[in-house]
Amino acid sequence: MAELKLSESRDLTRIERVGAHSHIRGLGLDSSLEPRAVSEGMVGQTAARKAAGVILRMIKDGKIAGRAVLLAGQPGTGKTAIAMGMAKSLGIETPFAMIAASEIFSLEMSKTEALTQAFRKAIGVRIKEETEVIEGEVVEVHIDRPAVAGAASKTGKLTLKTTEMETVYDLGAKMIEALGKEKVSSGDVIAIDKATGKITKLGRSFSRSRDFDAMGPQVKFVQCPDGELQKRKEVVHCVTLHEIDVINSRTQGFLALFTGDTGEIRAEVREQIDTKVAEWREEGKAEIVPGVLFIDEVHMLDIECFSFLNRALENEMAPILVVATNRGITTIRGTNYKSPHGIPIDLLDRLLIISTQPYTEDEIHKILEIRCQEEEVEMTESAKHLLTKIGVETSLRYAIHLITAAALACQKRKGKAVDLEDINRVYNLFLDVKRSTQYLMEYQSQYMFSDTVEADEDETNAMVS
Repeated sequence: MAELKLSESRDLTRIERVGAHSHIRGLGLDSSLEPRAVSEGMVGQTAARKAAGVILRMIKDGKIAGRAVLLAGQPGTGKTAIAMGMAKSLGIETPFAMIAASEIFSLEMSKTEALTQAFRKAIGVRIKEETEVIEGEVVEVHIDRPAVAGAASKTGKLTLKTTEMETVYDLGAKMIEALGKEKVSSGDVIAIDKATGKITKLGRSFSRSRDFDAMGPQVKFVQCPDGELQKRKEVVHCVTLHEIDVINSRTQGFLALFTGDTGEIRAEVREQIDTKVAEWREEGKAEIVPGVLFIDEVHMLDIECFSFLNRALENEMAPILVVATNRGITTIRGTNYKSPHGIPIDLLDRLLIISTQPYTEDEIHKILEIRCQEEEVEMTESAKHLLTKIGVETSLRYAIHLITAAALACQKRKGKAVDLEDINRVYNLFLDVKRSTQYLMEYQSQYMFSDTVEADEDETNAMVS
């Protein structure tokens, strides 16, 4: 008999791409905001990380809304990494929106609308509401199925108990379906939302922990609820102002969030939403959670965007703005004036500036080790030292790019760990900026549109004669 072969299945949720900053888990600070040497994927930049930690503490305490922070430093000194660390340290509830300044010019909407949407994505609203909940331990689920299919709908009874009381509920078709979906059985502790009929499994009762049921390690045991079966509970929803804007400005409601068809949102809609949220705040139904808006390559914004940012930061509904740039004294886009970081002086005056320093050789070595772990590449110590030397002489980014390339070279020669010969091979295959520039200087006469100054002068002289 032929052997039955089962097709191999893979859990798609576990496939993750390794990104440039996927190794960052936080800012790597201890409880007193002192930076650890190597922690949560962060290496070096102790002063910048400590400053970011202070900002983070102020954000969590809600004391810094409407302020702005500038991360300024040379390319490849970890500005985006610090912003990512801040995002990871904020937690789930605090909104974090991240955009590149050049995105604003490539959208189908106006620049100010794109910035307004980015601002409102970074402001959260925590809405509280009270609901009636039935909470108890399932004693028995009894469902009567009709003998003839389609003759009558299913009927059933659900017995729930707390430590003080026990009640039998009659079940309709919808509730029977919901119980079936959640796979509720006797011994489960469940909560039923009376308004929506939603069933939530809280866990298994401790009284059933000795049952010889086939239970996986993920089964959670909870105490049997006490008191009344029906309780009033406070439910908290966290949404951003932008999500509320989209839901209220489109005919398809919240489905617009999935289609991505947001378009421009009218100012009247936003005003009405702001008024309503202000009412909820006064009534104690909602509270504002100022999040963080991170704009990378901020020097790409023009003078109109900078004027808008100046005004937007004064608004009471403003998030914490974190911007990053690697420019020195350069022209402000849209003007002929030069300014530090390409940002107008009046906006620079509002910014708390955090500067990042170039990495030392030891720090580059540690970063490369972390990246090797992240990219799952085995590398010998001598190869790591050579890669560190390359990182010091060229750039950290170039050295990081060589890791996976060297791993492929090692795989080709059927080696177990990346060695010196693999690093040498990929170093010769891929040029860094310095060697590429040197090559260009040598052969520039053979490239298109790169006539030298002498050639231009010869042409001019020929025309005059």
